[in-house]
Amino acid sequence: MSDERQIRDLIEAWAKSVRAQEIEGVSAHHTEDMVMFDVPPPVVVKGLDAYRQTWPEFFKWQREGDGSFDIVSLDNTAGDDVAFATALLRCGSKEELKKDDTPRLRLTVGLRKDNGQWRVSHEHHSFPLEL
Repeated sequence: MSDERQIRDLIEAWAKSVRAQEIEGVSAHHTEDMVMFDVPPPVVVKGLDAYRQTWPEFFKWQREGDGSFDIVSLDNTAGDDVAFATALLRCGSKEELKKDDTPRLRLTVGLRKDNGQWRVSHEHHSFPLEL
């Protein structure tokens, strides 16, 4: 299987775990020293334990708003031991998506190969600024 396919499968499995609210799956392919830039505070999250602590609030929002978290487009480029991926996701409550279902959540992922396996070492989520 190509590196690009492995990375695509890893990110799709991550998104599936987010939808299922399964923290083990969400964090399964991340490095211990990973860094995340997120939308809600804290803006910078360092380390796998801190990353895991950010998800319960999102899962709560997902349950209460019947939230969507769907990859619409995903591209990635892999070198021998580092790679990056970019994606657009449809992320919002049913009410929000009734008004506008444009994919707006931007995801950038940095990966490194560790013992032959791709691992997420950087994750960045953002929404476009609405003025």
